[in-house]
Amino acid sequence: MLCCWTVSDLKLTQPTRRNLLVPVLIAFLILGMAIAVVLRYTPASTAKLAILHTSVVPTHTVFKADTIVVGRDRSQDDLYVVTTLHMEDRLNLPLFIKDMTATLTTAEGDKIETSAVQKQDFENLFTTFPALRPLVTAPLLRDTLIESGKSVEGTIVLHFPISEEVWNHRRSATLHIVLYHQGRVSVTLPSGDQTSSPKDEGNAEEE
Repeated sequence: MLCCWTVSDLKLTQPTRRNLLVPVLIAFLILGMAIAVVLRYTPASTAKLAILHTSVVPTHTVFKADTIVVGRDRSQDDLYVVTTLHMEDRLNLPLFIKDMTATLTTAEGDKIETSAVQKQDFENLFTTFPALRPLVTAPLLRDTLIESGKSVEGTIVLHFPISEEVWNHRRSATLHIVLYHQGRVSVTLPSGDQTSSPKDEGNAEEE
């Protein structure tokens, strides 16, 4: 005995699919506009540094032997680099100077690191080496604030335990301005009493 069932046409309801192409295109358009605005108003560098003037003061100190036990007199060569820096804030935020350091590479490839003379050490330094006093008229200090779009200018004193001959035959000398929250900015110290050229002007770098 055959049984017959009448099977009506099955109609499967397909889920409604929204056309996602238009929203995706709109999202990419908005993202592109946002990136363009950021690039337009965000400068390529944190700050611009320019060396305006640099002087060197070589010193030669002789330490006299007080007793025969100590032996002969001992001498020491030191060099003070006095440089005037112009620093311009290129961010839409203020910048704060945390520290000022320098790296010297000698003719033999040796690297010497130093930190700028502290504010509280200036008077003792001027008393010991009076020739430095007239060169340091407006020192650039740590914790200096540079407002957005503004600039500051000041003198930085660097001490290297070398002779003037070593300085004159160096491979390079670089000044680093360490910033709070913004890494550091570096600029090449030019040879002699020269201003920095465009290729010497520094940009921000990661620490």
